[in-house]
Amino acid sequence: MSSGRIRRIRVGVDTGGTFTDFVIIAQGRLHHFKIPSTPRDPAEAVLAGLERVSQMWPGAEMEIVHGSTVATNALLERKGARTALITTAGFEDILEIGRQARPRLYDVMVERPQPLVPARFRFGARERIGPKGEVIVALDDEEVNRLAATVKRSRAESVAICLLFSFVNPEHERRLERAIGRLGVAVSASHRILPEYREYERTSTVVINAYVMPLVSRYVKRLLAGIARLQRHGANARTRRTARQLRIMQSSGGSISARRAATEPVRTILSGPAGGVVGALATAEKRATRRIMTFDMGGTSTDVALCVGQVHTTHEALIADLPIAIPVIDIHTVGAGGGSIAYIDAGGALRVGPESAGADPGPVCYGRGERVTVTDANLILGRFGGRALLGGEMPLDVDRATFYMDRFAEQLSRVSDRPVRREQAALGIINVANANMERALRKISIERGYDPRDFTLVCFGGAGGLHVCALAEALGINRIIVPVSPGTLSALGMLLADVHKDYSQTVMLPGNQMNSDRLERVFRRLEARGRRELAAEGFNPRRVKVERSCTVRYQGQSFELEVPWSRRLLDDFHRAHQFRYGYADPRRPTEIVSARVRCTGRVIKPRFTAAPTTIDRAPAPRHASVFLAGGFRRLPVYDRDRLPIGSRWKGPAIIAEYSSTTFIPPGFHLEIDSLGNMIIRRGGEASRKQARDGQRSVLHGESKRTRD
Repeated sequence: MSSGRIRRIRVGVDTGGTFTDFVIIAQGRLHHFKIPSTPRDPAEAVLAGLERVSQMWPGAEMEIVHGSTVATNALLERKGARTALITTAGFEDILEIGRQARPRLYDVMVERPQPLVPARFRFGARERIGPKGEVIVALDDEEVNRLAATVKRSRAESVAICLLFSFVNPEHERRLERAIGRLGVAVSASHRILPEYREYERTSTVVINAYVMPLVSRYVKRLLAGIARLQRHGANARTRRTARQLRIMQSSGGSISARRAATEPVRTILSGPAGGVVGALATAEKRATRRIMTFDMGGTSTDVALCVGQVHTTHEALIADLPIAIPVIDIHTVGAGGGSIAYIDAGGALRVGPESAGADPGPVCYGRGERVTVTDANLILGRFGGRALLGGEMPLDVDRATFYMDRFAEQLSRVSDRPVRREQAALGIINVANANMERALRKISIERGYDPRDFTLVCFGGAGGLHVCALAEALGINRIIVPVSPGTLSALGMLLADVHKDYSQTVMLPGNQMNSDRLERVFRRLEARGRRELAAEGFNPRRVKVERSCTVRYQGQSFELEVPWSRRLLDDFHRAHQFRYGYADPRRPTEIVSARVRCTGRVIKPRFTAAPTTIDRAPAPRHASVFLAGGFRRLPVYDRDRLPIGSRWKGPAIIAEYSSTTFIPPGFHLEIDSLGNMIIRRGGEASRKQARDGQRSVLHGESKRTRD
C-alpha cells in the first residue's frame, strides 16, 4: 500500500483470548485485521501486528490505544507478583475476614477465595489515624525503618500500603511510601489509588493494583521499546515521544496514559470489554437509539452491558470474586465464547464452558485441539458458510472437527441411552451456550427492573453474529444492530474513547451542607489535579470537560448512590433511590459520603468516509449446506462487503465478512442501513415459530437442565 503522504495514523489494538484485533484509521478510512493471540506473551502479537501496520503505512507516526488483558489474566490465573501488605497494626487479616455476606447463602461448605497476600506477607504498622484525621498513635522513624527492613527480608516484589483513615490524613502512608520506594520495589498507596472509606474494598483494590503492577509495568515498557524501534525514534526522544503515542484503555470507558497504566493497572482490568461498550454506544447514537443491550461474544467469553443513553459505571465490581471499588463499566461476563469447551458433567448433563481452548491449542477445527468447542459445533452445522475464516486467511479443518464431534456424540449416546448424531450433538452445544448467554442478558435487564423488549441488541465480537438471533428470540427483542466489522468493534471503540481521569474523596457531610465551603474545596482540589495531569498529556484546556458527582445515602444506610452534582442533588437522589429500590423518603435526613470528579480530555473523533446511498442490485450469492429444522438445507451466503445500501432480505441466510459471520434463521428480516450497519428484525408469529423449530435440538433436555 503506497501511503507515503500519510503522516499520522491512529491504531486501536484489542487483545483477546483467541485473536488480537487491529483497527487503523488513515485519512478518514477504516482498515482492520486480526492475528492469532500469543497467550504466553501477549506483547508478541501486539508488536507483530504493529509491525504489519508500519509496513502498510511506512513512515507514518502511530497513535495507539490498546486494550490489554495482562492485568486481567494475572488476576484470574493468580500469576501476579509476590506482594506484601502494610496496614494498621491489628488489621492484618482484613483480606481474609472480608464482609459478613456469604457468596452462597445456604452453602454451609462455601470456601472463600484465598487472599492475594498470604499471612506471612501482611505486616502491621504501629500507628493510628482517627476518623477526623487526628493522629492517635504517631508513626515514628524507628517503626518506618523496621517495616522497611521487614519488607526487604520478605523479598516482596510489590507492596500495598493501606492504613486506617488515610483518605482523611495520608501523612503516615506518604512516609511509608517514600521509605519502601527506596528499596526499589513497586509501591501502591491507598491515598493515591482509592482515597475513600470502606476498609475492606479499599484494601482489596490497592492489593490488586500492587499484585499486577510489576507485570503490567514490564509489559508496557516492552511495548514502548518495541514501538520506538518500529518508529525509529532517536535515543534521546524515544521515551517521551513513544509514551505519548501509546494509551491504555481503562475499565471506566476512557483511556489513560501508558505511564499511569503502569502504576495504576487496576484501572485496566476490564479494558477490552470497555472498548466494545463504547463502540456499541457510538454505533447506536448514530441511529438515534438510546436504549441498548450490548452482546460481545469472542473466543473466550461473552460480555454484556445495558446502556440508557450513556455508559453506566459501578464502584462495586467483583473480578475473580475479589472486590474492586474503582469506577468500571457495569459489564457482566460469562465463560461462553467460540472457544468454550463442551463436556459431560458427573450427572450426565451437557455443559459448555467456562473453560476455553483459547488461541493455543484453539478449537479442534483450528488444527491442534482435541476437545470440541462452540466454534466446532457451528462449523459442523454449516453456519460459517464455508471452510475458512478471516476472508480465507484462516482455513478450517472440517474433517478433523467431524471426527472429534462424532467421538463426542458417542459419549452423549452412552449417557442418554439413545443414539445421538453429530449434528444433534452440535445443536446441543449451541443450545447450552445460548442458555448461558441468555442468562447473562437476563441478569443485566430483567433482574434490574428493565424489560429487554424495550431495548435494541447491539451484537459484535467474532462469534456474536452466529448466536444473536436465537438470543433475541428468547428475550423477545425485536431489533438487532450488527455494526460494520463487528469482530473488531472493541478496537474501534478504543479509538472513539476519550481520556478519563477519575478522582474521589470521602467527605461524610450531612445532606443539608451540600453547599458548604469544605465540599467546594474538595471539588476544586480534585479538578485542579485532573486539569494538571491532562495538560501534561498535551490536552488544550478547551478540550477538557469536568463532571462532578456525589455519593449520597439516607443516614443509617450502609450503601449509597452516585448522583450528578447540581443544585437539585438531593431531589435527584430521592428519584434515583425510588427507581433503584422502589421507595424514597424525602423527609429522612441524608448524607453526602464522597465527592467524585471526572476530568475528560476529549480526543478528536475519527470521521469515516460516508457510505454510498445508491441502491444497486446485490450480486448473486453462493450457497452452503446448513443444518436447519431437522435436516440440511442449501442457504444463500452473501459477502457483506458487497451488499448494497438499502437492500432487504428474509432469512434464512448467512452473511460472511472478514471479522465475523452472521447466521439469520427463518423468521428474521435483514436490512442494510445508510451507515452500512445490518439491522435485523423479527418477523410475525408464524415465522417466529418456524425459527424456534429450527433451533430445537434432540438434546433439548440436556440444555434445559443446564438452564435450570
